[in-house]
Amino acid sequence: MPSPSSSHPDCKFMCHYRCRALIRLDCSGPRYQDNSSEANEQTVEKDTNVDEQIDWEKPVLSQAEIEQKIKEYNSQINSNLFMSLNKDGSYTGFIKVQLKLVRPVSVPATKKTPTIHDAKKVARSQAVKRRTSFYLPKDTVKHLHIISRTRASEVIEALLKKFMVVDNPRKFALFERSEKEDQVYLRKLPDDEQPLRLRLLAGPSEKVLSFVLKENETGEVNWDAFSMPELHNFLRILQREEEEHVRQILQKYAHCRQKMQEALATRTPG
Repeated sequence: MPSPSSSHPDCKFMCHYRCRALIRLDCSGPRYQDNSSEANEQTVEKDTNVDEQIDWEKPVLSQAEIEQKIKEYNSQINSNLFMSLNKDGSYTGFIKVQLKLVRPVSVPATKKTPTIHDAKKVARSQAVKRRTSFYLPKDTVKHLHIISRTRASEVIEALLKKFMVVDNPRKFALFERSEKEDQVYLRKLPDDEQPLRLRLLAGPSEKVLSFVLKENETGEVNWDAFSMPELHNFLRILQREEEEHVRQILQKYAHCRQKMQEALATRTPG
């Protein structure tokens, strides 16, 4: 049975029905309007440069300032997810990370499709001989209890361990998300950035700052991070895309050639 798909009425572009909200076409005519909540967001996401400054600064705080910031932070939250200062000068607290993954993730193969509940029972340290892929539920949220020295790369590894994902951590990236004037700004965090420090400086407001785990979309693709089946699948997709582009180009020039020949046929020599 063929997979359900959607086609664009103006250019006849066809894609899988799950992908249509992700497609943006330059052809004329009305664009597809998805009814999903994500497509109807009033905010517009804008990827920003890693070095771009956002609304709040990132000063180096003294120990007294850190203690004061923690007191202010704890006074503003309505839950028990407090921050606490340690004797060695570090501090611990919680960050909430939203998982917005478009592609499926790889997990150890089991008799049934893994769930988030299953992920809490299986340790990542188990030897993985077989893998299976599944989509994490949309907008999955996870709270992590971390220390101020915890780096962004360690947060990614901890999240993958929580959901027993066996994909290479380099395939994912942690972003900070902030809202300003009906726009959403995303900044990719460097591996050595300290998310809990960012949380403390920004305060508890999710609009000022929140964390999102997404695929690591970079200009240079790390193909070594993909498995053999994934690479073979990519090659098949590339071949189909190439064949479709060639077909469209040949059709375009054949149409032009036909029009020229028709114009020549209506004219008399001289």
